[in-house]
Formats: sequence, C-alpha cells, structure tokens
Amino acid sequence: MQEQGILLRGAMIYDAIHREPYASDIRVADGKIVEIGQGLEAHGERCIDAAGRRAYPGFVDAHSHIGLDSYGGPTGGGDDYNEMNDITCPELRGLDSYNPQDAAIPMALAAGVTTVCTGPGSANVLGGTALVVKLYGDSVDEAAILPEAAMKCAFGENPKRCYRDKCDSARMTTAAKLREALFLARDYWMRKQAAGDDWSKRPKFDMKAEALIPVLERKIPLKAHAHRADDILTALRIAREFDLRITIEHCTEGHLIVEELKKANVPLAVGPTLTSASKQELIHKSWETPGILAAAGLQVSIITDASVIPQEYLAMCAGLAVKAGMDPFEALRAITINPARHLGVEDCVGSLEVGKDADIVLTEGDPLFSDSTVHMVLLNGKVVHEA
Repeated sequence: MQEQGILLRGAMIYDAIHREPYASDIRVADGKIVEIGQGLEAHGERCIDAAGRRAYPGFVDAHSHIGLDSYGGPTGGGDDYNEMNDITCPELRGLDSYNPQDAAIPMALAAGVTTVCTGPGSANVLGGTALVVKLYGDSVDEAAILPEAAMKCAFGENPKRCYRDKCDSARMTTAAKLREALFLARDYWMRKQAAGDDWSKRPKFDMKAEALIPVLERKIPLKAHAHRADDILTALRIAREFDLRITIEHCTEGHLIVEELKKANVPLAVGPTLTSASKQELIHKSWETPGILAAAGLQVSIITDASVIPQEYLAMCAGLAVKAGMDPFEALRAITINPARHLGVEDCVGSLEVGKDADIVLTEGDPLFSDSTVHMVLLNGKVVHEA
C-alpha cells in the first residue's frame, strides 16, 4: 500500500492545527509525512507540483456505516449493520460485516474521505463494536487501524421502533436493559477476577459479558446514539453510574443543553443533518448545532451517518455548518483532528504533521464548498485518486 517517496511542492497547507494556512512543501516516505518546509530538495522522489492548490489532512468521519450498509442496499449485499433478533448483542463485531469492496468506498476516497469509524447501527440497545478503517485494501484486516474502537448503544426512537412488539416500548425500558447488561457484565468480570487462574471457580463463559469487559475497563467507550436532549442526559447519567467513557453520537438537541454538555466534557459527533426530520426526535435538527457547541469550547465532529448522507458529502456538511455560522477553522477540525481524537487515532491521522500517516487531500478551492475540486488524494503515501 506504500509508494516510496513523494515530494509535494508549494501547496498552501491547511494542517488542522494552525488556524492560518501557510505555503510549504511536504515530503512523504514509507507512508508517512517525514518533512514539512519551504524549498525542500528532491532526493529521487516523485515530485508533484502543488502550487496554487490547497493541502488538507485526509477527512475523517467519526460515525458511518460504510462497508456494512453497502451501496445498493440489501440487493447490493448490504444491510449487515443491525441484528434484528436480539436487542442486546454486544458480542457482535462490525469487523465481521465490513465489506472492503463496497462501491461507496471509491466515491468517498475521490472526495477526500480517507478514514472512518463504521459499525453496527442503532436498532439495538447494545449493537456491538465499531471499527476504524482506512478506505483502502482488499480485506478488513488490511483496512482496519482499530478493529474494536467503541461499543455501540442506542437510546430514543430506534430501539423502541424496532422492538416495540417484543420487549421495548418506553425510554425507561431502554435504559433498564442497558443497565442490566452492564450490571451482569460487571458481576461476571468481578467473579472472573476473583477466581484468578483457578478455572474451577470461574463463572460460566458468557460472550455478552466478555464483550462488555473492555467498556467496564474504560479501554473503549460507549458510542451512544442519542438525539433528544433527555436521551443525551440519560446516556451521560448511565456512564457516570458505571464510570464509563462515552461519546455522544448525533447530539441533535445538544444546542438545548450546552451547559450540561460543558460539565460532561465528552466528545460529540453531530449529524446527520442533511436529512428531513423523519422521526419526532429530529424536529429540532439544525445546521447551527455544531457551531454552537464548538463555540462553547466542546470537541465537535461533523458526521454523515453514511449511508444516511452519502459518505462523499462529509466536507459539504461541514460547509453547510459554516453557512449557518460555524467558524470555518472549527468546521475543518470537525472533519479532521476532532473525529481522530473522538476515535482515539489522532496519533496517526487527522492533521498534517511530521510523523503522521501521509493521508493528504489536494484541492482547487475550499473543499467545504461545492465549487471546489479534489485534485488528488494520498492515503498512506500512495496516490489513490487523481482527477
């Protein structure tokens, strides 16, 4: 996957770290950014004239279902992102449903999206683990940079709608089922720890409980689908009760509870906003929300929830947030370094810095607006798209 030696000359660099862009060269070797500076001399690399173009980090989406909800829907081999026979199934792994041949992937790459968190949907109170992938490769093992990144859980209308006739018809039921799963997993984990190496004293193997141990250990967060303000606060309440890490996904009514979110200070993924209000909990959906939350000092990522919004429109969603008043620099960070931090992969992606993966997007114009063009995309130092 690596292309040995590229020198990008004279690009205007928007690195997602410094507010002001600057003209510079970028040297790439062994899939990494190894040098950034003006007037760099070539050492046998492929030289690319980037004068007049902008260089951005590869765009990152913190919440997608690409590769599981495949392009073309069920007839295209998709609909592999929700288990509809069990409302609590933390043992499932998005890794085992991801299809790297999803036709949506090259379209996303051509738009500059290089890294996404994809995984289970929100039909279940607990849906399984999401993974972080680079959008390349013939196998999930090649694409995954974080095979189990977060445990998906869901509040609000989705579990109620999907399981109303079976076992869930009220918000308090959803909360109770999540608490029950966490209580059982904690009990199992404590018994397992107390038994130590004595297998005769260990509890009977429980795959659901085993899957939740990394959550209880705070190794991975709960990835909490929550639109309405009360659902967001219920998610935060349960995380406090069990001392868990948590990220809030969708955060549709986050602008209504800014002070509470400032106290919680957890990562927020806002969207998908380029949709109609298809259910009651979306009636306060607004493009102003990410800007309001970012202005309050919160860590905001803008998401597509692909395929709800096609993955290739991630940058456009950030542009629509700018149109609604979001600071342009914060909007750029909301599709680069903030989602990288949200996912725990900021050491390798999300900004243009020496030592990070050479995921670089060269554009003509501002990619947050529709009249721009993505000229070239590098992923791990290899040119994967060229207009």
